[in-house]
Amino acid sequence: MDKLLYERKHIENGCKYVAGVDEVGRGPLAGPVVCCAVIMPLDALIEGVTDSKKLTEKKREALAKEIKEKAIAYSIFEISQEEIDRINILNAVKECMTKAVENLSIKPDITLVDGVDTHLPINAEYIVKGDLNSYTIGCASIVAKVYRDNLMVEYAKEFCEYGFEKHKGYGTKAHIEKIKEIGPCRLHRKTFIKNFWVE
Repeated sequence: MDKLLYERKHIENGCKYVAGVDEVGRGPLAGPVVCCAVIMPLDALIEGVTDSKKLTEKKREALAKEIKEKAIAYSIFEISQEEIDRINILNAVKECMTKAVENLSIKPDITLVDGVDTHLPINAEYIVKGDLNSYTIGCASIVAKVYRDNLMVEYAKEFCEYGFEKHKGYGTKAHIEKIKEIGPCRLHRKTFIKNFWVE
Protein backbone atom coordinates (compact mmCIF):
# COMPACT_ATOMS: atom_id res chain seq x y z
CA MET A 1 0.00 0.00 0.00
CA ASP A 2 1.06 3.57 -0.70
CA LYS A 3 2.11 4.95 2.72
CA LEU A 4 1.45 8.51 1.48
CA LEU A 5 -2.01 7.86 0.03
CA TYR A 6 -3.81 9.99 2.63
CA GLU A 7 -1.12 12.65 2.83
CA ARG A 8 -1.02 13.12 -0.95
CA LYS A 9 -4.80 13.40 -1.13
CA HIS A 10 -4.79 16.38 1.23
CA ILE A 11 -1.72 18.00 -0.35
CA GLU A 12 -3.43 17.78 -3.76
CA ASN A 13 -6.50 19.42 -2.20
CA GLY A 14 -4.45 22.43 -1.18
CA CYS A 15 -3.19 21.51 2.30
CA LYS A 16 0.39 22.53 3.06
CA TYR A 17 0.92 20.88 6.44
CA VAL A 18 -0.45 17.40 7.17
CA ALA A 19 -0.02 16.19 10.75
CA GLY A 20 -0.33 12.66 12.05
CA VAL A 21 -1.33 11.84 15.62
CA ASP A 22 -1.35 8.57 17.54
CA GLU A 23 -1.65 7.41 21.12
CA VAL A 24 0.23 4.79 23.10
CA GLY A 25 -0.95 3.39 26.41
CA ARG A 26 -4.69 3.01 26.00
CA GLY A 27 -4.68 -0.47 27.50
CA PRO A 28 -2.13 -0.65 30.36
CA LEU A 29 -3.09 -0.97 34.01
CA ALA A 30 -0.58 1.68 35.02
CA GLY A 31 0.98 4.91 33.79
CA PRO A 32 -0.19 7.70 31.52
CA VAL A 33 -1.55 7.64 28.01
CA VAL A 34 0.89 9.38 25.65
CA CYS A 35 0.17 11.03 22.30
CA CYS A 36 2.49 12.36 19.65
CA ALA A 37 1.55 14.71 16.83
CA VAL A 38 4.05 15.21 14.03
CA ILE A 39 4.38 17.01 10.70
CA MET A 40 6.94 15.29 8.48
CA PRO A 41 8.60 16.29 5.20
CA LEU A 42 7.09 14.06 2.53
CA ASP A 43 9.80 14.31 -0.12
CA ALA A 44 12.34 12.04 1.63
CA LEU A 45 10.73 9.27 3.66
CA ILE A 46 12.47 7.53 6.55
CA GLU A 47 12.92 3.85 5.74
CA GLY A 48 11.25 1.35 8.06
CA VAL A 49 8.43 3.49 9.48
CA THR A 50 5.40 1.34 10.35
CA ASP A 51 3.19 0.44 13.32
CA SER A 52 5.52 0.83 16.33
CA LYS A 53 4.36 -2.51 17.78
CA LYS A 54 5.81 -4.33 14.77
CA LEU A 55 9.34 -3.01 15.37
CA THR A 56 12.06 -4.16 17.74
CA GLU A 57 12.91 -1.88 20.64
CA LYS A 58 16.31 -1.07 19.12
CA LYS A 59 14.78 -0.20 15.73
CA ARG A 60 12.09 1.96 17.37
CA GLU A 61 14.70 3.91 19.33
CA ALA A 62 16.74 4.61 16.19
CA LEU A 63 13.68 5.60 14.16
CA ALA A 64 12.29 7.86 16.91
CA LYS A 65 15.57 9.76 17.04
CA GLU A 66 15.61 10.20 13.24
CA ILE A 67 11.93 11.21 13.12
CA LYS A 68 12.42 13.93 15.75
CA GLU A 69 15.54 15.21 13.96
CA LYS A 70 13.81 15.41 10.57
CA ALA A 71 10.31 16.49 11.64
CA ILE A 72 9.03 19.89 10.55
CA ALA A 73 7.31 19.97 13.94
CA TYR A 74 6.42 17.45 16.65
CA SER A 75 4.70 17.53 20.02
CA ILE A 76 4.31 14.96 22.80
CA PHE A 77 1.57 15.15 25.42
CA GLU A 78 0.57 12.83 28.25
CA ILE A 79 -2.52 12.40 30.41
CA SER A 80 -1.93 10.99 33.89
CA GLN A 81 -3.44 7.84 35.34
CA GLU A 82 -5.40 10.01 37.82
CA GLU A 83 -6.99 11.94 34.96
CA ILE A 84 -7.74 8.67 33.10
CA ASP A 85 -9.60 7.44 36.20
CA ARG A 86 -11.47 10.74 36.45
CA ILE A 87 -12.64 11.18 32.83
CA ASN A 88 -12.26 7.60 31.41
CA ILE A 89 -9.72 6.39 28.87
CA LEU A 90 -11.59 7.39 25.69
CA ASN A 91 -11.97 10.99 26.86
CA ALA A 92 -8.34 10.95 28.02
CA VAL A 93 -7.21 9.83 24.54
CA LYS A 94 -9.31 12.56 22.89
CA GLU A 95 -7.85 15.24 25.18
CA CYS A 96 -4.31 13.90 24.79
CA MET A 97 -4.49 13.83 20.98
CA THR A 98 -6.08 17.28 20.81
CA LYS A 99 -3.44 18.83 23.10
CA ALA A 100 -0.61 17.18 21.16
CA VAL A 101 -1.91 18.70 17.91
CA GLU A 102 -2.58 22.09 19.49
CA ASN A 103 0.96 22.20 20.91
CA LEU A 104 2.60 21.82 17.50
CA SER A 105 4.73 24.87 16.66
CA ILE A 106 3.13 24.89 13.19
CA LYS A 107 -0.65 24.66 12.82
CA PRO A 108 -1.54 21.78 10.50
CA ASP A 109 -4.16 22.20 7.78
CA ILE A 110 -5.40 18.65 8.41
CA THR A 111 -4.59 15.96 10.97
CA LEU A 112 -4.58 12.23 10.20
CA VAL A 113 -5.77 10.30 13.26
CA ASP A 114 -5.25 6.63 14.05
CA GLY A 115 -8.59 4.98 14.81
CA VAL A 116 -12.20 5.90 14.24
CA ASP A 117 -13.64 6.44 17.73
CA THR A 118 -11.93 9.66 18.77
CA HIS A 119 -13.84 12.50 17.03
CA LEU A 120 -11.47 15.31 17.92
CA PRO A 121 -12.45 19.01 17.92
CA ILE A 122 -9.97 19.69 15.10
CA ASN A 123 -9.94 19.30 11.32
CA ALA A 124 -9.15 15.59 11.00
CA GLU A 125 -9.46 12.41 8.96
CA TYR A 126 -9.79 9.15 10.88
CA ILE A 127 -7.99 6.10 9.50
CA VAL A 128 -8.40 2.46 10.50
CA LYS A 129 -4.96 1.00 11.28
CA GLY A 130 -3.55 4.44 10.59
CA ASP A 131 -0.15 3.57 12.04
CA LEU A 132 0.16 0.92 9.31
CA ASN A 133 -1.50 2.81 6.47
CA SER A 134 -0.17 6.35 6.92
CA TYR A 135 3.50 7.30 7.03
CA THR A 136 2.80 10.37 9.17
CA ILE A 137 0.74 8.46 11.75
CA GLY A 138 3.41 5.74 11.76
CA CYS A 139 6.01 8.35 12.69
CA ALA A 140 3.79 9.64 15.51
CA SER A 141 3.22 6.09 16.74
CA ILE A 142 6.95 5.37 16.99
CA VAL A 143 7.82 8.59 18.85
CA ALA A 144 4.94 8.12 21.31
CA LYS A 145 5.83 4.47 21.96
CA VAL A 146 9.51 5.18 22.64
CA TYR A 147 8.65 8.13 24.89
CA ARG A 148 6.16 6.11 26.97
CA ASP A 149 8.38 3.01 27.19
CA ASN A 150 11.28 5.12 28.44
CA LEU A 151 8.98 6.82 30.94
CA MET A 152 7.88 3.47 32.36
CA VAL A 153 11.50 2.29 32.59
CA GLU A 154 12.23 5.41 34.67
CA TYR A 155 9.20 4.73 36.88
CA ALA A 156 10.47 1.19 37.41
CA LYS A 157 13.40 2.61 39.38
CA GLU A 158 10.99 4.15 41.89
CA PHE A 159 8.47 1.30 41.91
CA CYS A 160 10.86 -1.61 41.43
CA GLU A 161 8.49 -4.30 42.77
CA TYR A 162 6.16 -4.22 39.75
CA GLY A 163 8.55 -4.84 36.83
CA PHE A 164 7.41 -1.82 34.80
CA GLU A 165 10.65 -1.98 32.79
CA LYS A 166 9.49 -5.34 31.39
CA HIS A 167 5.75 -4.92 30.73
CA LYS A 168 5.48 -1.08 30.66
CA GLY A 169 2.34 -1.25 32.82
CA TYR A 170 0.37 -3.69 30.67
CA GLY A 171 -1.67 -6.41 32.36
CA THR A 172 0.70 -9.36 32.17
CA LYS A 173 0.12 -12.31 34.48
CA ALA A 174 3.15 -11.38 36.59
CA HIS A 175 1.99 -7.77 36.87
CA ILE A 176 -1.53 -8.71 37.97
CA GLU A 177 -0.18 -11.20 40.50
CA LYS A 178 2.11 -8.52 41.96
CA ILE A 179 -0.81 -6.09 42.36
CA LYS A 180 -2.80 -8.82 44.15
CA GLU A 181 0.18 -9.55 46.36
CA ILE A 182 1.26 -6.04 47.45
CA GLY A 183 -1.52 -3.78 46.17
CA PRO A 184 -1.32 -0.95 43.62
CA CYS A 185 0.98 2.07 43.62
CA ARG A 186 0.12 5.63 42.63
CA LEU A 187 0.79 4.80 38.95
CA HIS A 188 -2.03 2.28 38.75
CA ARG A 189 -5.30 3.18 37.08
CA LYS A 190 -7.87 2.34 39.75
CA THR A 191 -10.66 1.92 37.20
CA PHE A 192 -8.55 -0.62 35.28
CA ILE A 193 -7.74 -2.90 38.24
CA LYS A 194 -11.12 -2.93 40.01
CA ASN A 195 -11.91 -6.45 38.70
CA PHE A 196 -9.14 -7.95 40.81
CA TRP A 197 -8.30 -5.30 43.41
CA VAL A 198 -10.65 -3.61 45.86
CA GLU A 199 -9.28 -1.22 48.45
